[in-house]
Amino acid sequence: MLEIKPNCENCGTDLPPNSTNAMICSFECTFCQRCAETILHNICPNCGGGFERRPIRPEDGLKKHPASTEATEPGIDQEQHLVFLRRFRGIAPERR
Repeated sequence: MLEIKPNCENCGTDLPPNSTNAMICSFECTFCQRCAETILHNICPNCGGGFERRPIRPEDGLKKHPASTEATEPGIDQEQHLVFLRRFRGIAPERR
């Protein structure tokens, strides 16, 4: 089950459970759409994977399985992300 993390791991933007702006990789690294597309170029700085929109958990489901309230300290390792960019840019996520 997804944790549904509450913020962007890069810029700190709030991403509530019903946000259509949240993007996640297969490890549930969580970023806002702007960071995922324009800063990270669809390459997760933690694992090198691609991003997809985070699904919305219905309100009834949130009552039984609440979203995480533990915010991630914003900011990515720029040097490590450059390594991923050099390695994966131009390679589709399904081929990485």
